Amino acid sequence: MVLSPRMPDLASLETLQAVVATGSLNAAATRLGVTQQAVSARIRAMETQLGVALLTRTPRGSVPTQSGRLVAEWADRLLTLAGEFDAGLAALRLERRDQLRLAASLTVAEHLLPRWLVSFAAQHDPAPKVSFTATNSDHVYDLVRAGDVELGFVEGSRVPTGLRSRTVARDELVLVVPPGHPWTRLRRPVTAADLARTSLVTREEGSGTREFLERALTRALGPGRESAPPVLELSTTASVRAAVIAGAGPAVLSDLSVADDLGHRLTHLAIADLDLARPLRAVWLSGPQPGAGAARDFLAHIARS
Repeated sequence: MVLSPRMPDLASLETLQAVVATGSLNAAATRLGVTQQAVSARIRAMETQLGVALLTRTPRGSVPTQSGRLVAEWADRLLTLAGEFDAGLAALRLERRDQLRLAASLTVAEHLLPRWLVSFAAQHDPAPKVSFTATNSDHVYDLVRAGDVELGFVEGSRVPTGLRSRTVARDELVLVVPPGHPWTRLRRPVTAADLARTSLVTREEGSGTREFLERALTRALGPGRESAPPVLELSTTASVRAAVIAGAGPAVLSDLSVADDLGHRLTHLAIADLDLARPLRAVWLSGPQPGAGAARDFLAHIARS
């Protein structure tokens, strides 16, 4: 529905309503907190816009014409709805301050997000109510695009069209094997070709960690590279780590997720020809930053941390 150009603005309708209620331009000006000249100018402009006379000026004040009384009645209903609309928007803004809905890939959810949330809550009283979903990067993108969360966190540089992003941290993927694995006896670093032809323990498709490794291997070896199927596909980083410790096979995981196991349950092996450093990014719907509210405040807090 396209409104007519003769549709008055709400401020003009509020002015007419005040004049009809008080009986004079001066009293209406006092009620609205403006000058009498401003009230008079608004009424004249609205009469010109509508093409009808709204008030009759008399020595004792301003009296609405029949048309003016009718417009004032309509304005009363419209302004009531506008007030409800304004109150609803205010509640929505308050909700955005009171609630923080997040989604994060497992690397961020398990190793960074808890620390960020604790320090954020310590600086905000009252702290917003936080809910977050730990999932893979593809699902994070879906939740952000659908508006189910205000802010998502993913691994890697790829960000789908329609989303904005900012790097908030960095990590590096590392090759890990259990102590005693044959690769620990190699007299050379493991190569990209070694990884490509070896069945690894991996995350499921849609995982940012898995996708980042596959892209790195393709850059190093070319699109026609050899690709062994995974020995296991698991849905969490913890289960991948446990499978490697149990001897299922090698894995490439975030250094954040294996730091506590290196040196005893897991062994870190160098990879000769792969750069596996990567950004960890916040993502949100279009705009240079998330909409005003807890999400924007939280992102700013992370940037300062």
